[in-house]
Amino acid sequence: MSIIKELEDKINVLLKEVIANEKITILSSSRPDLGDYQINDSMRLAKVLHKSPQEIAQAMVVEMEKDSNFTNINIAGPGFINFSLSDEFLIDSMNSIKDDIHNNIDKINNKTIVLDYGGPNVAKALHVGHLRSANIGEALKRLLRLLGCNVISDVHLGDYGRPLGLVLLEIKKRYPDLEFFNENYEGNYGELDLPITNADLEEIYPSASIKAKEDEKYLEEAREITFKIQNHEKGYYELWQKVVEISKKDIKTVYDLLGISFDIWKGESDAAEFIDEVVKTFNDKNLITVSDGAQIVEVKRDDDNSPMPPLILVKSNDSYSYETTDLATIYDRMQDINPNEIWYLTDERQALHFEQVFRAAKLAGIVSEDTLLEHIPFGTMNGKDGKPFKTRDGGIMTLKGLIDLVISEAKKRINPDIDSNMQEEIATKIGISSLKYADLLPYRRTDYIFDTDKFALLEGKTGAYLLYSNIRIKSLLNKAKREEIDYSKISKISSSSDRKIMLTLLELPKILKKSYEARSLNDICDYIYNLTALYNNFYSENRIITCEDKDLRESWLVLSNVVYQVTLLLLDILGMQVPEKM
Repeated sequence: MSIIKELEDKINVLLKEVIANEKITILSSSRPDLGDYQINDSMRLAKVLHKSPQEIAQAMVVEMEKDSNFTNINIAGPGFINFSLSDEFLIDSMNSIKDDIHNNIDKINNKTIVLDYGGPNVAKALHVGHLRSANIGEALKRLLRLLGCNVISDVHLGDYGRPLGLVLLEIKKRYPDLEFFNENYEGNYGELDLPITNADLEEIYPSASIKAKEDEKYLEEAREITFKIQNHEKGYYELWQKVVEISKKDIKTVYDLLGISFDIWKGESDAAEFIDEVVKTFNDKNLITVSDGAQIVEVKRDDDNSPMPPLILVKSNDSYSYETTDLATIYDRMQDINPNEIWYLTDERQALHFEQVFRAAKLAGIVSEDTLLEHIPFGTMNGKDGKPFKTRDGGIMTLKGLIDLVISEAKKRINPDIDSNMQEEIATKIGISSLKYADLLPYRRTDYIFDTDKFALLEGKTGAYLLYSNIRIKSLLNKAKREEIDYSKISKISSSSDRKIMLTLLELPKILKKSYEARSLNDICDYIYNLTALYNNFYSENRIITCEDKDLRESWLVLSNVVYQVTLLLLDILGMQVPEKM
C-alpha cells in the first residue's frame, strides 16, 4: 500500500469520532502556500452529519493536532483543511521505499485484461499511423502489469478478407507458373519457396488495389481468390500462408526496433473457425433479421441520441463482415482466456464499429454483462503543417522510414568523443525513446505535431532530456561508489528543494492510478519531467559528493538513488531505453 494511502487510512481512524462511518480523502494542495495537502470533505459531511462545515472542520483539526506527523494545520474558506507533513514523516517515508520503490505503489484488483493493439495489415508497409496504437498499447501493458494485472497482448493482424485476395491475384498475374497455381498442386506449406520479398509485397498491394478500382473483372477475380483462401483450397491457402509469414517477419522486425512485443500473434483468420458458432448463437437467440439478403442484428437502443445502424453479420453474398470476425475473435478470447476486460486501441474512426460489436456481443451472451469491452481511441500524429505526417516529397511515410529519420536526427546530438562503435546503438536508443515520449506526452485523444527539429533536444520536455538526466544521476551514484562513500538512510532535510522532491515522490501512486483510469500516459510523461526538473535544480544547488556534512551527504545520495529508481521505472513503462552515455 502506498504511503499516502496508509496516511489516509490513519487519518480516517484518527477522525472516526468526528466523521462517524464516513471517509475523507487527502488531496494535493491547490494552495501550496497553505500546506502540502488539503481535505475538502467538510461540505459533503455537513449534509450527512447535519452540522456546519466549519464546525466539522474545526473538530477534525483538533484531532489532527494530536498527531505529530501533521504540521501547519489550518482552515481556509468555509471548511477546507490544509496541512503539511512533518520532516520526520517525510524522512521515514523515504527510508521506507529506498530499497524497494514498489512499496509506494498501490495495486489494483488482480484482473485479466486482453489488450488488442498494433493491428497491422499483412502485405502492407507499416506507416506512421501505426505508431500510436502500438506505442500507447505497449505502455499501457507495462503500466497494467506494474499495477498487478494479468495482461495478454494480441497484435491482431489484418490477414483475412479481400486485401489478401488482391495480393494473391496480383502474384498470380506476375508469376503464373508458380507451383501454387497448379490445379494438381499437392505440396505442403513448407516445401516451396516464394520468390517474393516483403518489399515486393508492399508494392504489390497498392498496385492490385488500383487495378481493382479500375477493373470490375479484376475485382471479381480477387473475390474468388479470397473465397478460395477462406475455404483452404490447396495451393491458394499455402500461398496465403507464405505471404503472411514473409510479412509477419518484417512487422516483427519493426516492432522489435520500437521495443514493442506481443504475447499473441493472432490475426483475423484465427477467428474464422468460430464464425459458424457465433452466427448460430445469434440465431438461437432470435436476434437475426434479413434485410436485402443480408443477415443483420439490430443494436440500437431507445436512449440513443445518434443513429445506430444494424450490425451486418452475414453479407448478401454469404461472406462475413469485419464485425463478424471481431465477434468471433471475442468468442475465441472468452473461450481461451476468459478475461475480465478487453481493451482495443485504434483511431477515433472505428468508434461506431466497436460500439456495434460490443452491443452485439452482450446481446448474444458471447460475453457476460460484467465483462468490460472498451475501445480506447487516439488522435493523429501530424507534421509541422498540422496535416498527417508525411515524407518530404509529400508521400506517406513508413514507420521504418520514421524510425530511420529519428535515429539520424539523434546522431547529430551525440557527443563526438564517444566511441564510434557505440554511436549507432546510442543514437537508436535516444531517437526511438524521444519519438515514443513525444507520442505519449499529449493526452491520447489529442492530435499533436511532431517536430523533427525539437523532439530530441537536450532541453525542455523531451525524451532526450529525461535520458540525459537519468544518466547523470547514475553517474553521480557510480562516483560515490568508486569513492567508497556509504549511504544507507536519509536523516536530514536541508531545504525546500529536497522537500519538494520528497513530496513529488509521494505523488507517484496517484499519477499511476490517474494514467490507468484515463488509459493515457500523458500524466506519467508530465510527472517524470516535473520530478526530473526538480531534481536537476536540487543537483545544481548542492555539491552532493563533496558536502562536508556526512549525514547530509548521505541523505542527498539516498534521495538521489530513489529519484533514479523511480525515473528508471517510469522510463521503462514508457518503453524508453536508457543508453550508457550520451
